[in-house]
Amino acid sequence: MSPGDEPATLNPTQRTEVLEIVARHRQRPGPLLEILHDVQRSLGFVPAEAVPLIAAELNLSRADVHGVVSFYDYFRQQQPGRHVVHVCRAEACQAMHCEQTEQHARRELGVDYGGTSADGLFTLEAAYCLGNCAAGPTVMVDEKLYGRVTPERLAAILADWRSR
Repeated sequence: MSPGDEPATLNPTQRTEVLEIVARHRQRPGPLLEILHDVQRSLGFVPAEAVPLIAAELNLSRADVHGVVSFYDYFRQQQPGRHVVHVCRAEACQAMHCEQTEQHARRELGVDYGGTSADGLFTLEAAYCLGNCAAGPTVMVDEKLYGRVTPERLAAILADWRSR
């Protein structure tokens, strides 16, 4: 692929970051998932504009890379809000009535799973076990884990994150 073949919406810093990530993993067998994880870790999501660049660098089709990005729910294809709110929906949290917390999150943020609040502060995502089963229902904001989260406690948690 020659420069300029990929859509121009990847800024130069993002393009360089994606190329460096690919270079770090290129020699490993089957590096695509590791590359996509690192791109998301670095950029916050996997931009559609990165797909043809990654495909060209790995000698894969765009469809191959897009298929992996779109198959796994973990990979975000849009820039997330400033903070990502994960609500655990695994069995242990369901047994502790996480649906009440999840309904409150949807109402307070005004979005469903995968959506970003109108103020751009929060993206709401479902999680299927955050490893805090004994203290369910569990919510994670960015990398901070909260246990025994009631709707009232979630309101306080979100208010705290809004003030940061």
